[in-house]
Amino acid sequence: MSKKLIVAEKPSVARDIARVLGVKERGEGCLVGGEYIVTWAIGHLVSLCEPGEVDEQWKKWRMADLPMLPSQIPLKVLPGTKDQFGVIKKLMLDKEVSSLICATDSAREGELIFRYIYQKAGCKKPVERLWISSMTDAAIKQGFAELKPAAFYDSLYESARCRSEADWLVGMNASRAFSLAYNAHLSVGRVQTPTLNLIVKRDLEIESFVPENYWEIRASFGDYEGLWENPKTRDTRCPSEAEAKAVREAVAGRDAEVVESKVERKRVPPPQLYDLTSLQREANKKLGYSADKTLKLAQSLYETHKLITYPRTDSRYLPDDMKPKIAATLKKLPPAYAPFVDAPELNWKLGSKRFYDGTKISDHHAIVPTDKTADSSKLTRDEALLFDMIARRLIAAHYPYYEYEAAKVVTKVGEHRFRSNGAMPVMEGWRALYRGDKPEEKEPPLPLLNVGDARKVQKASVKKCQTKPPAPHTDASILNLMENAGRDIEDEALREQMKSSGLGTPATRAATIERLIEVGYARRKGKTIVSTEKGRQLIAVVPEQIASAVTTGKWEKFLSDLAGQKDADGRAAKSDRFMNGIRRFSVFLVDAAQHGPAVRFAEEKPVKRAARRTTARAPRKRAAAKKEQG
Repeated sequence: MSKKLIVAEKPSVARDIARVLGVKERGEGCLVGGEYIVTWAIGHLVSLCEPGEVDEQWKKWRMADLPMLPSQIPLKVLPGTKDQFGVIKKLMLDKEVSSLICATDSAREGELIFRYIYQKAGCKKPVERLWISSMTDAAIKQGFAELKPAAFYDSLYESARCRSEADWLVGMNASRAFSLAYNAHLSVGRVQTPTLNLIVKRDLEIESFVPENYWEIRASFGDYEGLWENPKTRDTRCPSEAEAKAVREAVAGRDAEVVESKVERKRVPPPQLYDLTSLQREANKKLGYSADKTLKLAQSLYETHKLITYPRTDSRYLPDDMKPKIAATLKKLPPAYAPFVDAPELNWKLGSKRFYDGTKISDHHAIVPTDKTADSSKLTRDEALLFDMIARRLIAAHYPYYEYEAAKVVTKVGEHRFRSNGAMPVMEGWRALYRGDKPEEKEPPLPLLNVGDARKVQKASVKKCQTKPPAPHTDASILNLMENAGRDIEDEALREQMKSSGLGTPATRAATIERLIEVGYARRKGKTIVSTEKGRQLIAVVPEQIASAVTTGKWEKFLSDLAGQKDADGRAAKSDRFMNGIRRFSVFLVDAAQHGPAVRFAEEKPVKRAARRTTARAPRKRAAAKKEQG
């Protein structure tokens, strides 16, 4: 009897699939039963070869050998997991196996993992693709009922392949070129370098910031207060202490009159559902978690506990046909949420495009709880807190708007105007889920005031203030800039594309931040992330094209278009055009390294056999030439 070989990305996922399919018999690196054999990778088993494995002469780091532009970059089996690769290869080529099912993560990187293993094993057998967004039994069964031919995902693979090879060409060439030119360990990449640039720019802005003094004049009218309005700038800042004191003296004890009074009803919709980046940002702000920690916790809630849907998503929407499933999920949330789920405010028929819009979903929908009831005793405290954020966000999406009355009043004292703002909650709505949080409207409520109402200045005071520098970056702010890296780009189409693409992908942004710290370009300072001297020096020597978000934005736009290209000929033309551009860019980076500014990096262990260099341009070139000669 022929069998189908299922290849999962991780052993834990393979065990879950095997259990659902009734596959129980243990084999070597696999589980066997009925019509299926279930095996697993351990993440990446196969990768692109290192330069020295592609060409013998590239084992030595020599500027004369750059740029390295192989027509093809061969694959290799990673030594740490070669035994499991051997197991999968043997199963793939086994005569008993008639076809395969790719069950790696349903995303670009998961597609790449399987295809690389399939190619390196030399397998030619037909493949179907399992595409699921949660690890519950029901989701797995539904996924197997809706398998699609692997060819349906060829465009996704082509996009992943181009991304992988582009990172190799840019990273290997640029890292070697700048390391040799500056005799330092310098890692340069298409995502990490512009991300580092964001951190360096912020740090330099903070250091160069010169605070300016200004004064605020506050008048108390008994039952409310107002801030003096500058007649020239229309803000509440007075640039001169003498002028501020003069205003205080002019209004103290004087009669006042309300000249403007406006009350407006404001409606605030529930916050959008989480994608990975927004979850990481909020967990950093609320719980102090790093982006990497949040990803690991979310992955555990998804894989181990099966309590949330696929976390590595870039969508904050749900498809319309998920409404019945969401209704079931809400009813199965733990008892702690019952007061909110059972409340009359919850709308079971919500069809708002703010939450349900299939056109805003590419590979996976927003992160929401599954219909499996959580057992809090099996969760760590951190896991429970993150699950709570996700559960409350889903419930809040089905609650009414939060409504409040915003009051704006201007009180005149002689020629001087004093501005007052107030807020009064009217309908709690979705804020019921967040009663412990501070509201966004921090103004105290104002009394009912009408134009013409008379008041008297009970007290007038002057307070000295200073302008503040930008805040240092945190995980949350860096993730925000990575996700919205195109906000300062003039090109409308590119800016719109980068809203969704940005720097890296949701799945890789946390790793990029950690990588910058690992290689010594940045460091954590309390809850903030700051650049190191080495990081600043790197940004000083690399060309703008590799430090700018624009470059990565263009690449991501191309890769996104490529992933959606269904026509095989069009796909091949697009990928060829993209890779040719990457090769030209690699040549440019090598040249830029050779002609960059003379900067001295701190003494480190030599890069390979790099000769010592001096700060002078000519001696540095002589040192490089000496090294190239062996």
